[in-house]
Amino acid sequence: MPGFRLMSVLTTEGARASVVVDDRVFDAEEITADPRYASILGILDDWEHAEPRLRALASSRQLTGMRSQPIDKVKALTPVRYPTAIYCAGANYMDHVANMAKSSGLPPPQDPRVLGLKPWHFLKPSRCAVGDGDIVAKPSLKLDWEAELAAVIGRTCRNVSMEGALDYVAGYTVANDLSARDLGPRNGLPDNSPFKYDWVAHKGFEHSCPVGPWITPASEIGDPQILGIKSWVNGSLKQDSNTNQMIFTTAEQIANLSSRITLHPGDLVLTGTPAGVGAERGEFLEVGDLVEVWIEKLGKLTTHIGPPSL
Repeated sequence: MPGFRLMSVLTTEGARASVVVDDRVFDAEEITADPRYASILGILDDWEHAEPRLRALASSRQLTGMRSQPIDKVKALTPVRYPTAIYCAGANYMDHVANMAKSSGLPPPQDPRVLGLKPWHFLKPSRCAVGDGDIVAKPSLKLDWEAELAAVIGRTCRNVSMEGALDYVAGYTVANDLSARDLGPRNGLPDNSPFKYDWVAHKGFEHSCPVGPWITPASEIGDPQILGIKSWVNGSLKQDSNTNQMIFTTAEQIANLSSRITLHPGDLVLTGTPAGVGAERGEFLEVGDLVEVWIEKLGKLTTHIGPPSL
């Protein structure tokens, strides 16, 4: 198990930042006596000092006798409540891109690197992030799953190099970039119209970004480009890949984003999904389905699909 992990949990006082050590959950403010650490955003804003401080606590005996709960007795919320921004990489695993093209009757796409392209991202609304075990109301007929590695920014980041980009990552977590495939194309517009797609309906609907259950510090992970990544629907394996299959690495994505906009502590960068999503095979989520996303060293995120909201 990692030295420590960070969670947001639901308590009688509302959402509280918590530190997980050996499957025991400690209130972050209580064990540090630092009111800034009542929220994960507060911890990330002070990550340079918070990370060694929490690591020292986790590796010492100072937590012995302090109030805690078993991890299976707490309600996990999305770890960062709420991310200052959620950047999502599009078309970043070549096998997924090829399968999506094939399902649309298109020829295999060229490698974007050969074309001289850079990573591209779209945004999800901050408040669409939900936690492990939450229920997501099915928004449309063609609701799809997308397993993704998410990098959590821990330092203000602007115009950084690819070589130094990962120094700005506090940690990593598991994400599911849920997509309402049938809500993207707008009716009545030709396919070549620049106004054809509604990205808010497609990607930014209510609770469209399950994230969690915790943040694992980057120092516990090492290279983020060698992690197994899988997803299941009702126990049936759908995606089975490795982050080494990304077209643009996590570092390349962060460097490129930072060349256009300042990244802040608490920002999430979702790094793309591998082959195996529902749209590639004409399968979509139904009410009552259970979606599980697992990433090596990070754990498993579960999401329940509920009936459409009124």
